Amino acid sequence: MLSRVQSCAVIGLEGALIEVELDISNGLQLFQIVGLPDAAVNESRERVRSAIKNSGCLFPFKRVIVNLAPADLRKEGPAYDLPIAIGILIASQHIMLSEEDSRKMLFLGELSLDGTLRHTNGILPMVALASEKQVSEVFVPASDAMEAALVKGVTIYPVETLAQLIAHLNGEQRIEPYVPDERLLEETEQTLYGQDMAAVRGQEHVKRALEVAASGGHNLLMSGPPGSGKTLLARSTPSILPRMAIDEALEVTKIYSVSGMLPADKPLILQRPFRAPHHTISHAGLVGGGRMPRPGEISLSHRGVLFLDELPEFGQNVLEVMRQPLEDKLVTISRAQGTITYPANFMLIAAMNPCPCGYYGDPVRECTCTSTAIMRYQKRISGPLLDRIDIHVEVPRIDYEKLADKRRAEDSATIRARVQAARERQLQRLVGTRLTCNAEMGPAEVREFCNVDSSGEKLLKAATQQLHLSARAYHRVLKLARTIADLAGSELIQANHLAEAIQYRPRVGM
Repeated sequence: MLSRVQSCAVIGLEGALIEVELDISNGLQLFQIVGLPDAAVNESRERVRSAIKNSGCLFPFKRVIVNLAPADLRKEGPAYDLPIAIGILIASQHIMLSEEDSRKMLFLGELSLDGTLRHTNGILPMVALASEKQVSEVFVPASDAMEAALVKGVTIYPVETLAQLIAHLNGEQRIEPYVPDERLLEETEQTLYGQDMAAVRGQEHVKRALEVAASGGHNLLMSGPPGSGKTLLARSTPSILPRMAIDEALEVTKIYSVSGMLPADKPLILQRPFRAPHHTISHAGLVGGGRMPRPGEISLSHRGVLFLDELPEFGQNVLEVMRQPLEDKLVTISRAQGTITYPANFMLIAAMNPCPCGYYGDPVRECTCTSTAIMRYQKRISGPLLDRIDIHVEVPRIDYEKLADKRRAEDSATIRARVQAARERQLQRLVGTRLTCNAEMGPAEVREFCNVDSSGEKLLKAATQQLHLSARAYHRVLKLARTIADLAGSELIQANHLAEAIQYRPRVGM
């Protein structure tokens, strides 16, 4: 007997509908899965066999062929356990379900040997596809029901065990649909941050640079001796970032769902990501990859911050692959099986010492490095990569007077209020586009929205000629000045806004 059940695969961050076809016929006992299954899918045979037996049903001692269509799409992961089991039970008439009814349903989930359903990665993009395909009912593991319920227009059934689902489909004992908390999508972020800007003594000019960077989504590089506060400042940055919109939160949640990193108690990520990989990270770990590509650190920091401490210690090849994602806000990974694109709209914050010993230019401690060693150390970061960093700021040694100062510094909540106001001005200006902040503007948007007054035009012309700014650097200065003007509440970019933006350029020639 033949049966058809619908399931779903995840390709990159998008779902793809999979039809699970089962044929049970007389002949030698056989249980075979075809349709480009990987090892995890092939191993589902034993899980499905045991789950059916331990749910009170007989596994058919016949020839069982499972086809996962389309056959040219690689299938991976254990999410096909449940649809395969349901297909076998329909074909062997343990479940009385018509093909017309089964086409309205989508089954997702990994089975334990006793028939209970386990957590499955990528539930959110798969349920989102069900909504697009007008599938009205989705059956998911009970532990994933909160995540699945983020998608509107679909009835979610939380399934504890295979036996419970059999009873539901046969009309014996109904599973109640999951009722989502309507307030979940309206919640504002309430997370307590580990670091606060008030903990940083001195470095007011660096805090200002971080405020500008957070307001417009700009990339920033800090350079200074060890112990000057670079890492603490970077780790305090999430506490001043603007709130994520619901669309942004769903994008980030989808990435973490596919990666298997979504917290069990938090189906929706409301806090902007902060990722700080070690400098020994591989090329694939940073940008994503593997035999079956997975998101890397730059995608896991989407809509958030990627912090690279000790920037020159990263492999040169690893750093160079970031040039395209920094410009295009996405990363494309090509493999023999196909091409996958992941979003990578992140804010880069990097920190480095000025030389190998860390004390080049320090007024207190003498540098022990040779000029050749200093040059070789700084050359580890290429000019094209530095050109993509909007803000370059020096972080000097902190004086005793500032360290011992008992007065309370400005806290993150106060800075964040200004950042949020500036970001809202940008959103109003960019309405009708797909852009969310000034750093995302292209040349056309820069020409339209970055209007400079007459004195600012003269300053910009002089700076372009004297600093030999490239076309990219010219546009980045304008975008940075636009953000500074937004913080000041000015619709027109003035000379003082441009002056601040220009002084954030690196001191060396472009």
